[in-house]
Amino acid sequence: MSKRRERRAKLLEKAAHFRTHYRGRRFLMLGFFIVAASALILMSVRHQIFEKTFLQHEGERRYLKNVIIPAHRGRILDRNHHVLAASTPVSSLWINPKRLTLDYQQRRTLAKIIHSNSSQLIHHLNRKKKSFVYIAKGLSPEIEQQVREFIKSEKLSYQNIGLEAAYRRYYPDGEVFAHILGFTNIDDQGIEGIEKVQDKLLSGHAGKKQVIKNGRGQIIKNIKVLSPAQQGHDLKLSLDRRLQYLAYQELKRMMKKHRAKAASAVLLDIKTGEILALVNQPSYNPNGLKPKADVRRNRAVTDTFEPGSTFKPLTIAIALETGQYQPYSQINTNPGYYYIGKYKVADHNRLGIIDLTTIIQKSSNVGASKIALSLSDKVLWQYFKHFGVGQIPHSGLLGEAKGRLRDYHRWAKIDQATLSFGYGVAVSTLQLAKAYAIIANNGLDQNYAIYPQTGQASDPTPVLKTKTAKEVRLMMESVVKKGGTAIQAAIEGYRVAGKTGTSKIKTNRGYTARRYYALFSGMAPASNPRFVMTVVVREPSAGQYYGGQVAAPVFSKVMAGALRMYNIKPDKPLNQYLQLAGTIQ
Repeated sequence: MSKRRERRAKLLEKAAHFRTHYRGRRFLMLGFFIVAASALILMSVRHQIFEKTFLQHEGERRYLKNVIIPAHRGRILDRNHHVLAASTPVSSLWINPKRLTLDYQQRRTLAKIIHSNSSQLIHHLNRKKKSFVYIAKGLSPEIEQQVREFIKSEKLSYQNIGLEAAYRRYYPDGEVFAHILGFTNIDDQGIEGIEKVQDKLLSGHAGKKQVIKNGRGQIIKNIKVLSPAQQGHDLKLSLDRRLQYLAYQELKRMMKKHRAKAASAVLLDIKTGEILALVNQPSYNPNGLKPKADVRRNRAVTDTFEPGSTFKPLTIAIALETGQYQPYSQINTNPGYYYIGKYKVADHNRLGIIDLTTIIQKSSNVGASKIALSLSDKVLWQYFKHFGVGQIPHSGLLGEAKGRLRDYHRWAKIDQATLSFGYGVAVSTLQLAKAYAIIANNGLDQNYAIYPQTGQASDPTPVLKTKTAKEVRLMMESVVKKGGTAIQAAIEGYRVAGKTGTSKIKTNRGYTARRYYALFSGMAPASNPRFVMTVVVREPSAGQYYGGQVAAPVFSKVMAGALRMYNIKPDKPLNQYLQLAGTIQ
């Protein structure tokens, strides 16, 4: 019994000891928590009150970024303010190669979305020294959305991959204006056509701003603009969208009908000194993949050719201007050919003794060459230069050809003779149109530009007397009438003056037998011309190849449209038979 009491007493004593020891530990732990809580409160007060500004600055420094403010490229407009080129918002995809890692399946999926290939993507991912690399630019809204879904589904960090706002050039009329406007590259810089010539005016300057980004790389706050974006300026052209489309349509239809290799057409406004339409075939769509240089070049200003018989009115004009000839002067072309040394100059038909009008109407090589040989070679050369042959047109278009006119000191007799009917000389479509514009403008030469001119063209240069220009125009009207070589160039209600040309194409081996240029250049209304148009067709191969058959119908359709659109008053009675009878009722 006593043992049990002793054991119980020991247990009670031990329990009392534990209670005393536990109380000390409890006070110790309680003291620790009180000290820790006090420290946290003190640190919080210090950070929130005394170090608030410093900590905010440190946080912003880690997430404060400079981002580009893209500049909106200026629009290109036609004379009536129709938009020909504009920039639309798009996105560019970038990555941080230092930190971004994609597995095989991710690379395949992303490459498919952005229409790239895995090898290009791997190349960008391996650029480990770079922290910022573009892997795709100009993404459409649809592709942009697919990229966002990919980043989200693969749980990729927005600090390693993201989208950036940019602009992409869009051409509403596609291939109709392609050769004039050109296009921009992936960085929205002009590299062809007007886009290149006026790149500085159109492009403007990108700006820069400071922003705060969150951990996902998203902008959560705009801080300040470091340099504002300077938007590009709009540019207005002299082109008329309606006439450009009409010329494009008719040229394309002709190309298909005659299976031609290429063609160009230029329409000038005599009153203002402006280019209203300038079209080439074949064309391309600047909104898509860019074709080879052969298709991209602006043939109307870059390509030169021997103009053939379209040069005869210029030769006749020079002859009249010298005073050595009158419209009624007679030229003996019998027997339809003659020789200059070993070279033969011939007509298609035996025309006999003819006047200057018949030389143009029937396109006599013999008549034109005999007149040219009777003139001073220096005078002939000087006048051709005044007509713009061998001179850069200065229209504002890219790649203008100078053409070719050899110095008269290097002419042989055969050179002087063939020059009169357009061989041994080279011009562009625009140059030929400008030469005819001098005849249309009563002998005055003026510059013709792709940009709007203010009112009447200023400072014209006299090349021919007004009397001479009118006489040549009257002769050229015979070409479009019955018995002429271009009946299909006629326009109901209007007097038309013009000239056909059919020139053989010269190669390294000489002139080819079955390859031709078919040409027509003319003006309307002939009594007081407002418009001049030149159509050049290279290698029609469907059977017909004369200028009056191939090029003249295009001239007629487009010129008729221009006369109607600009409300030009008809200068020829609709019923010529009643006019001849004097009984118009």
